[in-house]
Amino acid sequence: MRFALNHIVAPRLPLAEFFALARRLGCTEVEIRNDLPDVTGQAPAEVARLAADAGVAILSVNALYPFNRWSDDLAARAERLADFAAGAGAGALVLCPLNDGTEIAHSRTVAALDRLRDILRPRGLTGLVEPLGFPQSSLRRKAEAVAAIAEAGGFDAFRLLHDTFHHHLAGETEYFPHRTGLVHVSGVTDPALAVATMLDGHRALVDADDRLENVAQLQALLADGYDGPVSFEPFAPEVHALEDIETALRASMEHLRNSVAVSAGSPA
Repeated sequence: MRFALNHIVAPRLPLAEFFALARRLGCTEVEIRNDLPDVTGQAPAEVARLAADAGVAILSVNALYPFNRWSDDLAARAERLADFAAGAGAGALVLCPLNDGTEIAHSRTVAALDRLRDILRPRGLTGLVEPLGFPQSSLRRKAEAVAAIAEAGGFDAFRLLHDTFHHHLAGETEYFPHRTGLVHVSGVTDPALAVATMLDGHRALVDADDRLENVAQLQALLADGYDGPVSFEPFAPEVHALEDIETALRASMEHLRNSVAVSAGSPA
């Protein structure tokens, strides 16, 4: 596995320190977020310089929301965020669907992707479509996203983002490894928590008590040909409060390496 880090693993760290953390953990790929002030407060050229100095590649800027409810305001925000992503040297822009209980017709999602293609392609960016598995999400499953992308002209400008948390919440069984550009991992361990009530704040690092079947999901993706990055994206406040996030991340990486290897039938 090729591990990467999303800045949400340590949102209090300035970008330069976040990039240094990634390198100490052996990661050369990172994701930055437009909901963190240390990102939005810097010029894209400065972000690109910091990444180059640290020797990391920026996989994506996370995220444009809600990509599938198109409006003049969203178009303007999409262009600004795409300009920022391209200027920062990012390869992709994460696209998240509306998540407030409002239904969005398939045709509107297709139309939004059509419009986004015209914004992304001239800037050399890929759109990473991330279905959200929450019950109130307007786009819960990857099969729906694949159908919309196909109808919008195919996968030249778009890829799927497989999030293990959302895959589990949506009760998905289908994998699309050859359509997937990025995988997010996080774990939920509370044994009393019903799946339907799991929220971002419950998403910690993956360990032996994980309920999301991260190991099984990764094994399925890798066995069927996925060869892209696996990026840590924990939102739990207790993770963000850790004094030694580096040690915690290193332990989670080692757990996944060993467990996926055992699952594959090779020595840990």
